[in-house]
Amino acid sequence: MSSPELQAKIDQWLKWDKCEKTRNEILNLVQSNNWNQLKQVLLQRVEFGTAGLRGRMRAGFNGMNELVVVQAAQGLSTYMRTQFSESECRKRGIVFGFDGRHNSKRFAELSSNIFVRAGFRVYLFRQMVLTPMIPFSIKHFKCLAGVMVTASHNPKDDNGYKVYWENSAQIVPPHDKHIQNRILENLEPWEDSFDTNGLYICTCLLADPKDAITAYVQRVQAGVPQEFIDINSQSELRFVYTAMHGVGYPFLQMVFEAVRIKPVIYVKEQNDPDPEFPTVAFPNPEEGRVALDMAINLAERENVEYVIANDPDADRFALVTRNPMTREWKIYKGNEIGALLGWWAMFLYKDQNPSPDFKNCWMIASTVSSKILKAYAQKEGFNFIETLTGFKWMANEADRLVKSGKTVLFSFEESIGFMFGTTVYDKDGVNAACQVVTMANYLHAVKGISLDQKLEEIYKEYGFHYNNASYFFCYEPVVINKIFERLRNFSESPKTYPNAILNGKYKIQFIRDLTNGVDTEQPDGNAILPVSASTQMITFKFFNGLVITLRTSGTEPKIKYYAEMCAQPGQSDFEALINTTNEMVSAIIEEFLQPSMNNLTPKAD
Repeated sequence: MSSPELQAKIDQWLKWDKCEKTRNEILNLVQSNNWNQLKQVLLQRVEFGTAGLRGRMRAGFNGMNELVVVQAAQGLSTYMRTQFSESECRKRGIVFGFDGRHNSKRFAELSSNIFVRAGFRVYLFRQMVLTPMIPFSIKHFKCLAGVMVTASHNPKDDNGYKVYWENSAQIVPPHDKHIQNRILENLEPWEDSFDTNGLYICTCLLADPKDAITAYVQRVQAGVPQEFIDINSQSELRFVYTAMHGVGYPFLQMVFEAVRIKPVIYVKEQNDPDPEFPTVAFPNPEEGRVALDMAINLAERENVEYVIANDPDADRFALVTRNPMTREWKIYKGNEIGALLGWWAMFLYKDQNPSPDFKNCWMIASTVSSKILKAYAQKEGFNFIETLTGFKWMANEADRLVKSGKTVLFSFEESIGFMFGTTVYDKDGVNAACQVVTMANYLHAVKGISLDQKLEEIYKEYGFHYNNASYFFCYEPVVINKIFERLRNFSESPKTYPNAILNGKYKIQFIRDLTNGVDTEQPDGNAILPVSASTQMITFKFFNGLVITLRTSGTEPKIKYYAEMCAQPGQSDFEALINTTNEMVSAIIEEFLQPSMNNLTPKAD
C-alpha cells in the first residue's frame, strides 16, 4: 500500500510534471500497485554534486527527466543571482550545449528557456557539440557559467547535467552544495517553465554561439607550430578513427584540416551520433577491445597501424597501435598516453623556447595517475603537482596557476583524459588526438621511430613506470561501504588498517584515507589533499615502492584500483618489476576487495 509520504510525492509529481511519457510511467506504477518501485523513484532524489547531475533517464525525483532538469535549472539560476549582479546576468549570461543522447537537446532547451525567462543572456548551441566546447565558450564569450547535457561514456539509458563556472572549470565545493540547496528551495516549476515554443524568437537574450566553434579550431591549430603542420601535410601515416556513435567526427575533421593532417579512415557504423549505441554495450573506449573491436578490424583490413578514438562526447581519447613485426595490437593505457603527451608538451616548449627556463612551467596529474610527469619534472626542472581525481580539480588548479603568471603545459588522468595546454579547462579528446597524431607524424618523419618506440625511450631515460589499473562493478552501495569499512577496521581493534599482504611478504609503509582525512605519511597524520566523506578512497604505499589506490567512481557503480611501481632511470629489469606488481595487485584484490564473497563483477576484458 501507499504510505501518506509516498502518496504526497505521487500527487506532487503528477501535479508538476508536464511530460506525458514520464507522467504515464508514474501512473502505470500506481495502477499496477508497484509501491516498491514508486518508493525508489519518488522518495529518493538525485543529488546535485561536483559532477552536476547524472543518472538513468526515467520518471521520478531520482531520475534524469524534464521535471528534474527544470528544477536543476531553477536552482542554478537562483544561485547565480546570488553570485552575480543583474547586469552581469543579462550581459554575460550562460552557455548550454548538448550531445547526441536521448533527451539531451530537450534538456538543454528547457534549461535555456528558464534562464531566458529569468532575464539571463543565453548562448544555446543549435547543433550537437563535444563537451570541451562548453568550457571553451565560457572563456570565449566571458560567460558566468555553462552547462553541458551529456552522460559522456555512460550506457545509453543515462544522461547528465555538467556545470562549469565563470573561470570555465567545472564546479567544486561549495558551489555544488549551494546549488543543491537552491534546487530544493525551487522545486515547484515556475510559470511556463516547460513552454519552449517561443524560445528561439527571444533574439534579444538568446544567441547561437556557433562562432565559438571556429575560434576553438583556431586555438587548437595555434598549439601546433608551423614546422609540425608542414610535417603533417607530408606524412604518409594513416589513422583509423571511431567516434563511438558520438559527436566527435565533425570537430576532429575541422581540427585535422586546420593542422593539415590527412583525413582519417573512419568506422562508418560508428561515425554518426546514435543514442542507441547499437554496436557497443558500453560506449567507452576505456573498456578496451570490446569497445574498439570494429576500429581495430577496419585498421587490419586497411593495413593501418594506428587507431584513435573518442568517447561519445569527445572529451576522452584512446590510442591503439600495431607492432609491425609481431602484428599484435597494443591498446594504450591512459598513463602511457599521458607519458607520451607529457613528453610532447616538454618537447614543443623546448622547440619554441631555445633556452627554456622551466621554473615557471607546471604539469598536473590526478593522484591516482602515473607519476611519470613527476619524473619529468625532477629531471627537467619544471614543477609538478597532483590533485584529487577528476578534471574539476586539475582545471581549477590550472586556472589558479595561470592567474598567478604560471605556464601550464599539460594535465592528465589515467582514465584517458588529457588537457594539452590551457585551450580548454577540461579534458579534450579532439585536441589530444591532434597532438598525438602530430607527434606520431613527427617521430616517423624525422626520427624514424613509432610511438611505441618513443615510449620505450621515455622509460629508459626517466624510469619505467608500470601501471596495473582496472575496476569491478558493484551495484550495491551497502556492499561498497562494507568493503571500505572493513579496511578501516581490519583487525579486532577499530580504526586499524592492513599492514601487509601475502602473510607479511609485502609490508605497507603508509596509508592515506581521503574519506576520513588520515595520512600516516604526514607528521601530524592528517591528509593534505581535500577530504570528502561522500567518496571512498584509500591509498596504500608499500615499502618496496608499490602504490595502490582503491576508490569508488563518482558517476558509475564501480570500485576502481590503480597500482604503480616506478623504476629508477637506467634500471632495466622490467620483467621482475612487472611480475612483482601483478603478484601484489592480485593479492590486494583477493585480500582487500574479496570479489567472490562480495559478488563483484570484473571488467569485460
